[in-house]
Amino acid sequence: MRSRKRVGYAGVCAVTAVLAMHAGSASAYNPINPSKAGETVVLDGKHLTIAQVVDVARYGAKVTLAQNARQRSLNAYYLLLEGARENMPIYFFNRGTGSGRQTPIFSGDPLSTTVDPNLICPTTQVACSNRQFLLERSLRTFRNGPRGGFGPEVADEEIVRAMMVVRANTMVYEAATPQLTQMLLDLLNKRVTPVVQSRGTPGEGDLPQMGNVEGTMVGVGNAYLNGVRMPSAQALAQAGLQRLQDQPGQTNAPGAPFAADDAALVSTNAYTAGQAALLLNDGRNMLDWSDLVYATALQGMNSSVTPIASIVQDARPFPWQNFVASRVLDMISPSYLLDIDELSSTGVPTRIIQDPESLRATSQRNGAAWEAWSRLKKNVGIQMNSSDHNPAVVPGTSPKTSPELDTPWFKQYFVEGGPNNDACVGKDCEEGYILSNANWDPVTMDNDIEALSNAVANMVTANNQVIQRFTNTFFTVIGPGATSAGGVLSATEARLAAPRGADYTIADLMSEIQTLQNPVPAQGNGIVSNVEDLEAEGRIKVARARLMVDNTLQMIGQELLTTSYWMNVRQIQGQQLGLSRSFGTAPTGVWQAFRQVVPWQQEPLDRPEVPPGALAYSFLQANSPATFFPPAANEPKLAYKARVKRSIRSAKARTTSYLHRAKTLRKFLVTQGREKPAS
Repeated sequence: MRSRKRVGYAGVCAVTAVLAMHAGSASAYNPINPSKAGETVVLDGKHLTIAQVVDVARYGAKVTLAQNARQRSLNAYYLLLEGARENMPIYFFNRGTGSGRQTPIFSGDPLSTTVDPNLICPTTQVACSNRQFLLERSLRTFRNGPRGGFGPEVADEEIVRAMMVVRANTMVYEAATPQLTQMLLDLLNKRVTPVVQSRGTPGEGDLPQMGNVEGTMVGVGNAYLNGVRMPSAQALAQAGLQRLQDQPGQTNAPGAPFAADDAALVSTNAYTAGQAALLLNDGRNMLDWSDLVYATALQGMNSSVTPIASIVQDARPFPWQNFVASRVLDMISPSYLLDIDELSSTGVPTRIIQDPESLRATSQRNGAAWEAWSRLKKNVGIQMNSSDHNPAVVPGTSPKTSPELDTPWFKQYFVEGGPNNDACVGKDCEEGYILSNANWDPVTMDNDIEALSNAVANMVTANNQVIQRFTNTFFTVIGPGATSAGGVLSATEARLAAPRGADYTIADLMSEIQTLQNPVPAQGNGIVSNVEDLEAEGRIKVARARLMVDNTLQMIGQELLTTSYWMNVRQIQGQQLGLSRSFGTAPTGVWQAFRQVVPWQQEPLDRPEVPPGALAYSFLQANSPATFFPPAANEPKLAYKARVKRSIRSAKARTTSYLHRAKTLRKFLVTQGREKPAS
């Protein structure tokens, strides 16, 4: 478990100016759209999915805890209390944290009401019992919550909610009071979203961010209720929630926060893991669009599609590369690219034998990015469905569970159980181990986050080059304009034609993407008296990766501007040749839907007074790529075509709606992604 220093009350006045400054940032806050508020996700600590995190974090779905998971947490809580009764030294409970790991905090039964003359309560400053000491100490810690970390404040509500739902799922493995467990669920369900500081975590234990949540639970600091900022106490009251310390006692939990509630809540990497779930969701959307725009690029280039043939792919069986090639081949079928529909005066096909490398290798680049995405998805799934807390409190285990546990060293951490924990439920739940560990180290997930960033950077290099190759008639064979060699468009058509990708924008995006590809330096700074000497920097890595994905989607928008332009050119070319060219259902659907947003023929000064790239980006964000994919095996083709037609008609309205939000939604992502590691 990472540790944190406690801030005394003497500094309250000193932070007034900082709080005022933070309050001024409320206007930049991005509340969620709770379109799934009527749905409920059941958390059990084992099966939380990326889609469920997004439903809760971004769309306001409710959460509930499976009964077996709730009991698992209760059993851990009862075991923790019993371990203290048996005088077992327990990190972050009856012993201190970090450099104070050997320092006794209290001894004996945590529920004892006998006054110990050697135990001074932190608030009343008089001798008190274990029970009163733990109640006062825990509340004091929670009240310090808003003082953790440093700004800027997290401006996206979905980030805080993603963190909280991940922690609610993993906290079933920790020794939390039932009041704390329910309070975290209640904050999500009532849409009370604490003000959280975005920085101050080394990415290996996101303690300050969850500490900010602690403050809201006890009514201090600030929070948002349904997107409106107010004092936390007011938010709780208006939501119909009692402060944690005002809630009635329960079995072996005379009040809350109590016992090791602080450890149970904050000892986690949920701030990083929650954002990794959002990264995976948005990354999949971006990769789907990249595949689909790749299909439009093939149409616009009048491509020789031999690289995606099945026998070519079978000769090099990288599964995800084969996957991209196969799905794109399905997207373009039926397409004029599978025919020979244009001959030169000598009868030789004018389509060239081989496309530029960037277009030929797009299935490889996209496939490699998909593979990195898949590996990250697997490990984020593990991270979100397991304990990342120290110590591990494992009820229902015994020396018979594993050979090493039946040795003298391990037996000293075995809780034998007693009559005080008969409220636990399950086989042998009254006994178990409490073991120190390093499960808070998220390096596997964090390495995969950087691997995805690297793979996407290599992928977008191909997107960037494909756009530029459309300016070279060596590859296109024809030129689009009336004045160019082999020009297809009339002078009027060329003047009114839709915009293509902008060279300056493309170069700027590529420079930023290359910068984001640089790895975060591996950290090994000795902190907390050198007890904690590793830092994974997960929050920086995931912030960079999210900005990388977003910038890549911007680049794909630039590519779509160019490829859709060339699809119009190929259509007109076909008409001039007396040919009716088919582009395949998926590319045609995207092309026609995009033309609702960026018309093919329009006076330049009549076009929207925003950069065309902003329209393209908003189109990609507002319209699901899955709408335009070829039909699934069990979906009638006519139904699929009707769905595509509906999507084409509604594309402009969806894009316009998103365009109004795009600027603010991206603002914090850019700020967060460009933050540099603390020295």
